[in-house]
Amino acid sequence: MPDAPRDSAALRVAPPASTSDPERRALLRVAAGELDALGGLYDEHHEGVRAFAVRLVGDASVAEDLVHDVFLALPSAAGRFRGDSSLRTFLIAMAANLSRNHVRAAARRRALAARAAVEPVEQPTRPDEAWERRQLAARLQRALDELSLDHRIAFTLCEIEERSSPEVARMLGVPEATVRTRLFHAKRRLRELLGGER
Repeated sequence: MPDAPRDSAALRVAPPASTSDPERRALLRVAAGELDALGGLYDEHHEGVRAFAVRLVGDASVAEDLVHDVFLALPSAAGRFRGDSSLRTFLIAMAANLSRNHVRAAARRRALAARAAVEPVEQPTRPDEAWERRQLAARLQRALDELSLDHRIAFTLCEIEERSSPEVARMLGVPEATVRTRLFHAKRRLRELLGGER
């Protein structure tokens, strides 16, 4: 999975397909260093990218760090946006590509919290129901922590975000068969992990 390019001089935004395309125009402005354009895209897409990041890393504060990294990298990555998907999809693909360190950080935090027996505080509607939901979420998150990053991203995008394997393949720049294989292995490993943990 390629990382976001770091050399902004090497990237140039392709001319917009049409001057009426607001996403392309906004990206041209972002690539030119206009902070108000970047702020506008952040305001418009922050929540959608953050929702994906939370599902992927399982930790709200680490997810927020990932979102900020995405928008910090956007000026240098803008040249890769060709308009064959939505800008939100492009930003989520960037988050997937930038997620490696964030996933590790979130897993470390959960491991530390488990060792310290710290439970997040939640206002239960029914105490037993809230407890069961927390336990299930914790089990799933521990199982996701055991997956490789590629398998975790495929599972999150396909199963949790409910995206098709062709769309995920385009987002990640890999063949569709690779996405399906990663998803197969992720599901198999999760069944092993969740089936053996009570």
